[in-house]
Amino acid sequence: MSKAAGAPDTRKEVVVIGAGIAGLSAAIRLAAAGLRVTVLEQNEAIGGKMHEVRAAAPDGQGAFRWDTGPSVITMRHVLADLFAAAGRRLEDYLTLRPVDPLTRYFYQDGTVLDATRDWPRLAEQIAAIDARDVEGYAAYLAYAAQLHRITGPLFIYGERPGLHSLREAAPADALRMAPWLRMDASIRRYVRSPHLRQLFGRFATYIGSSPYLAPATLGVISHVELTQGVWYPQGGIYAIARALARLAGELGVEVRTGSRVAQVEVRDGRAVGVTLASGQFLPADAVLANVDVTTLYASLLPRGVISARKVDRLTSARHSCSGFILLWGIRGEHPQLAHHNIFFCRDYPQEFADIFDRGVPPAEPTLYLAITSKTERNDAPAGHENWYVLGNAPPTGPAFDWATQAAAYREVVLRRFAQFGLDVRDRIVTEQVITPADLAARTGGWRGALYGELFDSPWVAFRRPTSRAGDIPALYLAGGTTHPGGGVPMVMLSGKLAAEAVTADLRSTS
Repeated sequence: MSKAAGAPDTRKEVVVIGAGIAGLSAAIRLAAAGLRVTVLEQNEAIGGKMHEVRAAAPDGQGAFRWDTGPSVITMRHVLADLFAAAGRRLEDYLTLRPVDPLTRYFYQDGTVLDATRDWPRLAEQIAAIDARDVEGYAAYLAYAAQLHRITGPLFIYGERPGLHSLREAAPADALRMAPWLRMDASIRRYVRSPHLRQLFGRFATYIGSSPYLAPATLGVISHVELTQGVWYPQGGIYAIARALARLAGELGVEVRTGSRVAQVEVRDGRAVGVTLASGQFLPADAVLANVDVTTLYASLLPRGVISARKVDRLTSARHSCSGFILLWGIRGEHPQLAHHNIFFCRDYPQEFADIFDRGVPPAEPTLYLAITSKTERNDAPAGHENWYVLGNAPPTGPAFDWATQAAAYREVVLRRFAQFGLDVRDRIVTEQVITPADLAARTGGWRGALYGELFDSPWVAFRRPTSRAGDIPALYLAGGTTHPGGGVPMVMLSGKLAAEAVTADLRSTS
């Protein structure tokens, strides 16, 4: 039954801070539940870390487009579930196309391996490296599938787990999880080749960690990608943000860009709204923060209402890695490259020691290269490619000054590509450099870290912030620094959990 014309709107009001994917996902679910929702975004564009950059070609013949945040989309069912929750069909908003090969891996010894869901083709490639690893690769993925079956209900799709969650798992399943093992140690149980060990270990970086620090349970990520597949939206990854914004608008969500929140207002210990940088106060029955949790507590909450000890713990914790990003418009085409490419370093342990122990970018980085024009031809002018280059880097800190050293590190990256026969120094026709400091300024990520607290033990999952800010009623949390973690599907699930918490709490107080 629609509200009569001129009648007051008596719906509960929720303010969402941040129009990232988690914030938009939560807003959609809240609006679908009948709440009035306002989303506030400090930048002029929605999407948070999911962003795009465009640049005209110097000769005026066309333009380049890059996705500058997430680049690998998995778990298609999570997207579909969000649209279904609003009574819509995903297919009416987005066209998702499978990508194959999933990723092309390049090794310093000249080995090239296409990770593909075509098992005979993949098995032939693995056998050329080490015939024993054909069985080992399949066995590790079977183990990762077990992890998904066991940990999915406990660690991914529901509220943050507690120690009681382990008791819900069958004893045999709890042993299979082997939470005492590091990821690298579990991988070594199955595959012998250093090539395959690097390939599987790389998935630790999807949550900003290291295979030598991350718990073995995070091997579940390899199952999600290598078994279930990778998707690319027609129009680019940023098409997801546009689709969510369109759906939110259809449901009556108000999205305000260029609206920076200066403070979450707390009265009598409860969140009651936000004050914008302009000085405007927006009251709310609930505030949902799609903001890095450390940034939220260190910068957006009044000092008198939060524990200084908690702020100290958050700010002093070890944080996940950041990234050094280069957006290159490249003259010429490279048929030897795929949509997704990885160029591995020789010494993987040293790379992560540089990042997490020394606090400096690796001397010999592993590089990720996405060329979306391989799939979306209009992302680069004819005869050109759009290169999105990402190297793992430490969060900002005293050991490395990006303001003065970024140009020198760019040269490190160029030399690395030249070592693989890709000397593109004279082929770059347009360029943009994005450092961890830039990421911190744009996204609000603490020190530019991409995923919050570092996954360096099995206990991180048990202390990761959950959807309710337990110390401040009516304040809720979502995003890549909260449970269940980073990546597009995970932050969408965090938005779902937060929206469910808001809805349940507001109903109980009505």
